[in-house]
Amino acid sequence: MLQKRILFAGLTAISFFAFLNWNCTKLDTTKIGSDLIPAVDNVHTFDTTLDAISTQGLFLDSTYIFRTEDYALGSINNDPLFGLTTANVFLQLKPPFFPYYIGDVKDTLTGAGVGLDSIVLCFKYKGFWGDSTLPIHLDVREVTEPVFRDSVYKDNPTVYQPAYSGASLGTVDVDVRKLGNYVKFTNRRDSVNYQIRIKLNQAWAQALFNRDSIQANSSNNAFYNDSIYRRFYNGLAVLASGGNGLMYVNIADTATKLEMHYRRRNFGKIDTVYSSLRFNSNIIGTYPPGNSVNNIIRNRGGYPVSAPPAGEHYLQTAPGTYVNVSVPGLSGLSNRIIHRAELIVEQIPADPILDGKLTAPNFLYLDLRDTTTDVKWKPLYFDLNTTTVYDPDYKTTVYPFFPGIIDFNYFGGYKRSKKDPFGTDITFYTFNMSRYVQHIVTHHYPNYAMRIYSPYNFRYPQYTPSYINFGNDLAWGRIRIGSGTNPNYKLRMRIIYSKL
Repeated sequence: MLQKRILFAGLTAISFFAFLNWNCTKLDTTKIGSDLIPAVDNVHTFDTTLDAISTQGLFLDSTYIFRTEDYALGSINNDPLFGLTTANVFLQLKPPFFPYYIGDVKDTLTGAGVGLDSIVLCFKYKGFWGDSTLPIHLDVREVTEPVFRDSVYKDNPTVYQPAYSGASLGTVDVDVRKLGNYVKFTNRRDSVNYQIRIKLNQAWAQALFNRDSIQANSSNNAFYNDSIYRRFYNGLAVLASGGNGLMYVNIADTATKLEMHYRRRNFGKIDTVYSSLRFNSNIIGTYPPGNSVNNIIRNRGGYPVSAPPAGEHYLQTAPGTYVNVSVPGLSGLSNRIIHRAELIVEQIPADPILDGKLTAPNFLYLDLRDTTTDVKWKPLYFDLNTTTVYDPDYKTTVYPFFPGIIDFNYFGGYKRSKKDPFGTDITFYTFNMSRYVQHIVTHHYPNYAMRIYSPYNFRYPQYTPSYINFGNDLAWGRIRIGSGTNPNYKLRMRIIYSKL
């Protein structure tokens, strides 16, 4: 069943752009809250930079995406750093009720002048990441795997790819730049935009149309009830190729559907209309929901991401990669007043044109690696939200293990831009760890190793099976960053402090 998810509802588009342009005194990379940080004068206030030790990691597991969220659909065929990506969608589209009949009860669908015109598979388009000048090829096939057909209450990971037939039911080349244009149909009475439309094979469409029967024992009784319908139709596979980008579609939107266009006779009048089969995302409704998969394939073999050169790391939004980080120097710091402690992550610029299309993740996340007992990951202490008491060790039921909402204004982790020492525009991120570092130097908290990554969602299984949602879209974003040894874009921790 769909787990209840913790949403970062406090971050809106308005607030996001507001804190990107936060108006305060500049203090190197420390912008947020710098009005509260005393100037470094090397008399009362000092700064120091601690080296970070870092290693590259590749997530070998997968990511879960749920029925009502935006699915990725497309392919990345030209990324010399991160390799190839293919994102396919598998789904079941069903009648709104059973026994189902096409049209109205008084319609005549057989005889001269009436019958099927076409069936069109439609997706609600929600956005794009990548090079929009190259069209993305979509090919529709039938799912042949009975497990997919019957496991309608199971949430599927992105690694899962159901079996499908080799026969194509329809293709289209999608130019996302034109999806804002209106498409007119049903004799120009209806129109729609921001919808991907794929006309399906006429023979397959006619066979589906002919199964409009409410007779339980008929050979064409696919629409009699849900279980019989699923025996006839496992689902549809939408396979992407070509292009160099990912489209985002919402399968639970009413604009995602199978449109059956046909001519009917009603009270002697022939008219052109359409009926729709849609994706049922309701797991509590009268009929079982439709099953769905957003299968994402990463092919990194032979590309730098699989074996980064010295001084480089690669971060790719889930299902993606991560970087292990430790700052040994924190353990040797004497007690002092920590005004600001931040981990600084900087982009190594590459091809500005390609980096401008295959852009960096909107958000990065940082958590801690606890090896005191069983190895596990857990949230950062204190700094995720300074107005909420939470307990990453979950030693008491009084406080939650996670704050619920991340205060990105304070914590950071969001994408920002600046000029590097050579005048090149780069992306950078900072993580405010001031309170955690203060507890290390004052209260001798453990100096844990850390992990930087770009999640779509994440969970801490030692606390809960629920997934915590994050600000990134699935597979949206990648960036090459400097490691702890990079001479120009060093991963590092900067501390502003006063002596006691």
